[in-house]
Amino acid sequence: MEQKKPVSRRTIISGIGVMGSCAALGSSIFPAPAISAPRYATAFALVGDRFHNSDYIRTSLGKTLVKDAGLSIDFTDEVTLLNAETLKHYKMVIVFRDGMLWPEGYHGWFAGYDPSTGHKIESVPPIPPLNGEAKMWMQPEQGKALRDFVERGGAALFYHNVSHVSLSNKDFREVEGAVYTGHPEVRPFWVRITNKEHPITRGVSDFLVTDEQHYVKYEKDPKYVFMKSENADGISFGDQGTSCEAGWAYDFGKGRACFMGPGHMISAMWNPEYEKLQKNAVNWLMKKA
Repeated sequence: MEQKKPVSRRTIISGIGVMGSCAALGSSIFPAPAISAPRYATAFALVGDRFHNSDYIRTSLGKTLVKDAGLSIDFTDEVTLLNAETLKHYKMVIVFRDGMLWPEGYHGWFAGYDPSTGHKIESVPPIPPLNGEAKMWMQPEQGKALRDFVERGGAALFYHNVSHVSLSNKDFREVEGAVYTGHPEVRPFWVRITNKEHPITRGVSDFLVTDEQHYVKYEKDPKYVFMKSENADGISFGDQGTSCEAGWAYDFGKGRACFMGPGHMISAMWNPEYEKLQKNAVNWLMKKA
């Protein structure tokens, strides 16, 4: 009797599809096809954190970059997959998340109080007290892997709150170009195009969004900045004023890197002018423009 071959499946990333292969069962009627190599998209995207649900990010980028711009993306929220082994299969890396994880549970009401009912959260049997301490997830080797990837010719697209990752990793900070300093509550702000000659801003006008206006300490040459955010009501954020760098791009080794600040709300991600910027950025990063 013919012995059936076991079905095997190798999964690397949760998100768009399964990048693995499945050996067909042996058959005397239909020959088993050759096992195909794993299939990878053009871009690897690490997205989503406690305050930024990965679903709205995947939905927004799925429309603008995948459907409209034709970029294939493998999405994941598993931070350990940002490593040298993963990146060698891609031409672009997208990072859209902050630098924190809560491995021992969230602090505040999540840990023991439900404000919607006013009741203490009970458990039978009881659970241990939740630590509630945030930890930075990026390890030194992960930052080095990303830096090596871009220096060797890869493209890096950074969104919104990613400057928070730079607080804990020198190599990542060097590629991304800035470090997070804070943000006010969601409020309207203008995005002002400051360099209309850059390929990323081609055909893009100033636009207004209601979003988190992230503030950073920008650490590269001012000539690389192509847009700034400006509070619509003239309200300062601490001693950092009403405006901050909100978009920049530059060559980094043989590759390229770009950061763009808006992104807390899907309505901001789908602002028509911002959609133009995002699609232009992909073309520039991939050296198509």
